[in-house]
Amino acid sequence: MSTTLSAPQWDTQSIFPSLDSPQFGAAFEAIKTTLHALEADFDAADVHGGRTSPQAQIVLEKLLTAWNQMESDARTVRGYIYQFVSTDAKNELAQAKLSEMEPMFSQAAKLEHRLIAWVGAQDEAALLNSPVGKEHAFFIKRCQTLAKHQMSPAEEALTADLTRTGSTAFSRLHGDVTSQIAVDVDLPNGVQTVPMPVCRAYAYDRNRSVRRLAYEAELARWKDYEVPLAAAMNAIKGEVGLLSSRRGWGSPLEAAVFDTNMDLATLDAMLGAAREAFPAFRKYLKAKARAINGEGSLDWYDLFAPVGEETTEWQYDQGAAFVSKQFHSYSQRMGEFADRSFRENWIDAQPAAGKRDGAFCMGIRADESRILMTWKPSFGSVSTLAHELGHGYHNLCLHGRTEVQKETPMTLAETASIFCETIISNAAMAEANDAEKISILEQSLQRATQTVVDISSRFLFEQAVFEKRTSRAMSANELCDMMLWAQGQTYGDGLSENRHPYMWAVKGHYYSGGRSYYNFPYMFGLLFSLGLYAIYKQDPEAFKGSYDDLLSSTGLADAPTLARRFNIDITTSKFWENSLAMIEADVNEFDRLVG
Repeated sequence: MSTTLSAPQWDTQSIFPSLDSPQFGAAFEAIKTTLHALEADFDAADVHGGRTSPQAQIVLEKLLTAWNQMESDARTVRGYIYQFVSTDAKNELAQAKLSEMEPMFSQAAKLEHRLIAWVGAQDEAALLNSPVGKEHAFFIKRCQTLAKHQMSPAEEALTADLTRTGSTAFSRLHGDVTSQIAVDVDLPNGVQTVPMPVCRAYAYDRNRSVRRLAYEAELARWKDYEVPLAAAMNAIKGEVGLLSSRRGWGSPLEAAVFDTNMDLATLDAMLGAAREAFPAFRKYLKAKARAINGEGSLDWYDLFAPVGEETTEWQYDQGAAFVSKQFHSYSQRMGEFADRSFRENWIDAQPAAGKRDGAFCMGIRADESRILMTWKPSFGSVSTLAHELGHGYHNLCLHGRTEVQKETPMTLAETASIFCETIISNAAMAEANDAEKISILEQSLQRATQTVVDISSRFLFEQAVFEKRTSRAMSANELCDMMLWAQGQTYGDGLSENRHPYMWAVKGHYYSGGRSYYNFPYMFGLLFSLGLYAIYKQDPEAFKGSYDDLLSSTGLADAPTLARRFNIDITTSKFWENSLAMIEADVNEFDRLVG
């Protein structure tokens, strides 16, 4: 692999020449044509909820085959557009094309509801007795449950249309607004006007004064936008709560748990184990505060502060080379995958105005993925790169499955990403001196704290929002108070009173109309991956084949069933406690090194 890489921008021309090219236009129009043809096939086969068919096996084979192809083509077109939207929110052509796709999303949603209701009405045993039924057995079984949680066909069709101007529109509003916020930061060297993601990135600066000033400027700027963002939150949560009730779910949480292919027993066991582990995380936060200012609890603006020494200033080329080396040390397949992603420019890591904050990986066609992140010259960015490449490796393992078989819940979607991140962190620790170990451990614990403690706070916050939203809308001040309450319940005395009341505005996950409780799956992913990594260390060669098979099967069974392949029972607290004990051991080592 080349070692002369700078922070790259992803290659879009390998998919289509441009958004206004004939090739893209033809692919875009082909999806419309396919959807209309699918709808005609649905009508011809009388695919509606409650209608049984004497030729159900034949109908299922024809429709699922066409559906899978349509989803594959749409994923490529949608992903191609999103490459432009996510890196430049002001790209009017990309925004227009994304908006033009929304009726297609609506039409596909209507057809999906019809398909689910129809499959749910058929004899399950008869469908499973056909070749296509056997291949999609998990999908069929889920349809049997989902069909019981659908409104009438007319109501589902109307809902699919209304969400375009409801939750979908408010979700886009949040993304468009937050990606274009400029912040005046009164830094020691003068006032600078920077995009919100850059302002938030100052949280990683070594200068404590810079971190504090950026934090204060950030909070003030969020207040300027709190009214429209609170309106978006209220609209989305109101819609989700209403639809969950109308579809017969006991709560949005019940629907979310089913959507993640787990159950409430597993969720309760995991969250309970996390609560019991909060004291260990608070010990880490106080140790970090001790390293920064000598005593006390940690201020919010110090949460992401670098601690310890990084003798290496991790530029992108160095980070990519390190990831490649460690992936190769795990397996040739994983290493070659990383090299290919660098060689074919799948990654956009350059900072830019209008680029959305955070990081993600999206499958775009066949076994290819695209990764967005903003590179900072620290080991944290190396970990992020490994994390997102882990998602890409998961997509590679899923290649060959149909689109329906690839539908991986958020719980299992984080498995490969955190596993790869763990490979990188352990490799870096093995090469580090004590001062560097403090830095590496800190960054690992920082992520673990965000995934266990902060996500617990997000869960409590969202639960409180849904409860309150059943009776009325909430003001921005109320949302801030609820967020501070949730942070108090989880971070406790590990944090000072300087917290972040506007985290509800920051996190785009709250504004996803299609998914609620977008938080606990990340905790599941971290703790499940740590448990798998411990098994890998016991017998590396035996583990690798089973692991790739697990990743290729994440859309074929629920989480407890897949976990049993490794003799893991995730419905009891013991497994989660063992994973959290691994984090606590790192806390104790960090506390010792800090002194």
